[in-house]
Amino acid sequence: MAVDRAQRAEIDDLRESTAPTRRATVPALEALLYDPIPVLDHGFIRVVDYMGDDAAIVQAARVSYGRGTKQVSGDRGLINYLMRHRHTSPFEMCEIKLHVKLPIFVARQWVRHRTANLNEYSARYSVLDREFYIPDKDLLKLVKTARKPEPVQERLFALPGAAHTAAQSTTNKQGRDEVLELDSAAAVLREIGGISSRAFTAYEKLLGDEERPGIARELARMVLPLNTYTQWYWKIDLHNLLHFVRLRHDRHAQYEIRAYAEVLLEIVRKWVPLTAAAFEEYRVGGAELSAGALAVIRRRLAGEAVTQANSGLSAGEWRDLEALLAAPPG
Repeated sequence: MAVDRAQRAEIDDLRESTAPTRRATVPALEALLYDPIPVLDHGFIRVVDYMGDDAAIVQAARVSYGRGTKQVSGDRGLINYLMRHRHTSPFEMCEIKLHVKLPIFVARQWVRHRTANLNEYSARYSVLDREFYIPDKDLLKLVKTARKPEPVQERLFALPGAAHTAAQSTTNKQGRDEVLELDSAAAVLREIGGISSRAFTAYEKLLGDEERPGIARELARMVLPLNTYTQWYWKIDLHNLLHFVRLRHDRHAQYEIRAYAEVLLEIVRKWVPLTAAAFEEYRVGGAELSAGALAVIRRRLAGEAVTQANSGLSAGEWRDLEALLAAPPG
């Protein structure tokens, strides 16, 4: 359960309140304000506050006294230009504050992005809820693919095969490899659930009760597993939020943090739709090429037969270029 009845009542009270303002507001984001958007089994993301919109980006770029232009097409063209040419400062004029509930192991990946303001729930002062992340057995088949080394291809436009996997990869320490059978997956999940439950029982015993004093909360928490849920408030500007989404929404990212990134991307689409479209066009759907890779493409466009052997690229660079230029499946 993401929120209890008391928390739900508090959220409902917030959503019923309104305040007059001269600031720019975004109706689509106002509709989401305060309400938790579920992620994983017990997690969520809540939009708590925000500043700015697409017009604010245009206003900052032009140092204008008004809000953007009189035509959406004008704003769209400028935002596309800013995104295409990596002019990042105007996007920093927009900010958003989020309340996020997430497993600790996801939080430890998330916090590597040090371009935000963060305040986390403290288990030194408060008792953690008995909630821990247990992946659905079906999700074990919908996780990150670890690409295995393949023979160097002489054709440039081959599409490498891919498989959704769950067991530990033998070739990629960060990846998952072969799919677990359902019986094996169920046994693993029972084991995870049992370990987590026993850890919380130990945590509660260490805290003590009215009849038996316990140890300090800051010490009792050390027995909790990494799938325990934590919460924080996270405030970030739009430029750095897009950078976070670009990395964590990628198919190579771990499934659990990718689930949060997908929600964040949907929030961005509602908040700044012109910026979101430019981001997906030039960042998500676009790609950077090295000087060597660009030279290979130019040579092939000129009709030259380029192979890995005469391309000047390493085997890994050649494979990456093949994957990038391959036709999409289907």
